[in-house]
Amino acid sequence: MPAEDAGVALARRLRSLREDEWPQARITQLQLARALGGDRPLSVPLISSWESLSKPKIPPLSRLEAYATFFATSRSIEGGRPRMPDPAALTPEERARRGELYRELSALRAAALRRLNEPARPAPGGISGLGGLCDTAGAPGEGPWLFEEGEAVTLVCAQLPPDMLARMPYADRDDPDFIELYTYADLDALFELHGHVRALNPGSQVNLRVAQRLHPDDYTTHLVLLGGVDWNLATQNALNRLRLPVEQVADWNDPAGPSFVVTDGAERRAFHPVLDRSGDAKRLVEDVGHFFRGRNPYNRKRTISICNGMYGRGVLGVVRALTDARFRDRNAEHIAERFGGAESYSIVTRVTIEGGVVLTPDWTIPDNLLHEWTGCTE
Repeated sequence: MPAEDAGVALARRLRSLREDEWPQARITQLQLARALGGDRPLSVPLISSWESLSKPKIPPLSRLEAYATFFATSRSIEGGRPRMPDPAALTPEERARRGELYRELSALRAAALRRLNEPARPAPGGISGLGGLCDTAGAPGEGPWLFEEGEAVTLVCAQLPPDMLARMPYADRDDPDFIELYTYADLDALFELHGHVRALNPGSQVNLRVAQRLHPDDYTTHLVLLGGVDWNLATQNALNRLRLPVEQVADWNDPAGPSFVVTDGAERRAFHPVLDRSGDAKRLVEDVGHFFRGRNPYNRKRTISICNGMYGRGVLGVVRALTDARFRDRNAEHIAERFGGAESYSIVTRVTIEGGVVLTPDWTIPDNLLHEWTGCTE
C-alpha cells in the first residue's frame, strides 16, 4: 500500500472509530479531544487533522495508544460523558481489544511514515497560506522551522545601541576590520537559529538583518524576529499590529523589574525574571521567554515568528526549544497537539539558567509553561 493511501486509511479508521464504534452514542470531535487530553484537552482542529481524508496528519504513537485504550471498552462513554478509562481496570477481554486496536493503528501509522524514507521533500511545517501554521511533519527536527521550498526567510535582530557599539572593536563601519555581525544583538540566538533554518531549507534564501536596515521586500518574507521591544523596533511594530494578549513591559525602574504581562479577560498577570541579588552582584537565575507564530501582518501568505525574552538568555532559550536535538521534537509535538490547525499561537515559558548556562525549556513539563494562547482556527 502506498504511503499516501496508508495515511488516508489511518484517518478513515480513526474517524470510523469515533463515528461507528458505538452508533448509539456517536462521539463528537470535541468530546474525543477532551477525553484523550485529560487534564490538558486536545484541540478540535487537531482531531480533525488526524481524520482528514484529503491531507491527513499522522498522530504520535502515544495518541494511538490512547485511542486504543478509549475504544477498548464501552465504559468510556458510560453516563453520557466520554472519558479515558483506567488501563489497570480493563478486563482481560478489554485488554485484548486494546492490544488488537493498537496493533492495527500502529501498523497503519508505520505504513504512512514510510514516505519519510523516500527522496521527495517532506511536507513543510510552516506552510504558506494553507493549513494550520503549527503543523509539524515528518522527519525529526522540522517542527515550525520548515517552510515551502524556495520561499525566503528573514531573521531580524536589533542593532546594538550606539553607546555599546562605541566600546566595541570592529563595530565601526569605517574601520578596515569592520565586522557587521558585531553590531547585532542576540548573536547566540541568531547563530543557533540561522544554522537550523538553513539546514532545513537549503533551497531558500535566508536573510540576516538588523531591524534598522530592513528592506521593503524583507517584510513580506517569512519573518523571524529575535529580541524584544527595548531595541528591536521590528518586534515592537509587529506586536502593535498583532495585538496579542501577551505584552512585554520593559520597565527597568519598576522595583519588581520588567515582565511579560498576560491579559485574560479582566485578569492581568505579570511574569518576571528571577535574579539573585546577593551582595552587589546581580545574577540571572530564571528568565521569561515568549514564542509566537502566526500569519505575517505584512503578507498573509507568509508567517511571522517572534522569539523573545526579557534578557538575551531568554531569547536563546526560546530558540533552542525548537532547535535543540534533545528537546525540539517533543516540543514540536506539544505545539502540534496543543494548537493543531490554529492560525496563531503563543507560549510564555520559563528559561532556567544554571551556572550561567541556558537550559533548553521542555514544554512537556507543565511547570515550564507560564501561559499558552491560540488565535482563530481554520
